[in-house]
Amino acid sequence: MTTAAPTTVLGRPPWWGLLSSAAAPVLLIGGWTVAARLQPAGTYDPVVRTISDLAAHGATDRWLMTGALLGLGGCHLTTALALAPAALAGRVVLALGGVATLVVAAAPLPADGSGSPVHTAAAAVAFLALSAWPATAVRRSAAERVLRPSVGLGAAAGLLTLVFWFGVELAADSQRVGLAERFAAGAQALWPLVVVVAARRSSGR
Repeated sequence: MTTAAPTTVLGRPPWWGLLSSAAAPVLLIGGWTVAARLQPAGTYDPVVRTISDLAAHGATDRWLMTGALLGLGGCHLTTALALAPAALAGRVVLALGGVATLVVAAAPLPADGSGSPVHTAAAAVAFLALSAWPATAVRRSAAERVLRPSVGLGAAAGLLTLVFWFGVELAADSQRVGLAERFAAGAQALWPLVVVVAARRSSGR
């Protein structure tokens, strides 16, 4: 007769981890919303154009989206430090996504629209890391359901699907590139908050 493995409680994420994980989607979604409204009328369509265009050289008040991306990267790094219940590999991958986001902000697109290899590479790393980290953060014996394999792998699959959609739209140069990117980036910014809230509730019992 076999018995289920006992659950393991590794500590409650601190309040500052809750703060950083909650600030991430606010910074990202609030940043792209306000920055888009500051662009001259008729020059920016959020469904068509990317988030990076708002921080590119030549964009109106580009500092706003640049600051939002810097804040987002910092939030992911802070949350990774706070997520003691998650597996170390997942925390490292989440932190990698944060660092890559900082590089995205530090290497803006040029005004002529020619692209930036550093920006593109950093964005690719950020999208992949922020999609994969839920799968690498799982623990089979975790007390928190959100950190168990079924949930973590499902979350990663969902996030990677959204990133794949964005990649398809980008490769096709479609009129939905901005929409697909916002769904992918928004979901990636929200998932750490879901994990932190669930972990705090589980360990608070």
